[in-house]
Amino acid sequence: MIALGSDHGGFALKSAIIKHLENRGLEYKDYGCYNTDSCDYPVFGRAAAEAVADGTCDKGIVVCTTGIGISIAANKVKGIRCALCTSTNLAKMTRLHNNANMLALGASVVSEELAMDIVDTFLDTEFSNEERHIRRVEMIEK
Repeated sequence: MIALGSDHGGFALKSAIIKHLENRGLEYKDYGCYNTDSCDYPVFGRAAAEAVADGTCDKGIVVCTTGIGISIAANKVKGIRCALCTSTNLAKMTRLHNNANMLALGASVVSEELAMDIVDTFLDTEFSNEERHIRRVEMIEK
């Protein structure tokens, strides 16, 4: 299950991600927002992050205009490693090396097509489980 969250600036891209996940047959839970009315990204970034942190969802994807604010909000939740990615390489590396459990995207930064490629890379890449990366993730968690 994938937790989703966005603010008004990320709502359209989150809606496209929902369709993409449905086409892939992946389950998700949308933690808001639910329209383009102005709202506060920390509310929805935190809600999605808490769902990942408590095990309700396996991974999360959050979207705001730049991806910066909502990623900062998500990373305030203990146990969350949310990475703002602007390329498939970054999505791959954050899964391989950081075992990131949340992806942040900026709706004004990446095209819809690139966003779907980043989402797929993030969801399909497993953590490397190399000792050095395990050690580093443990250091982050402390």
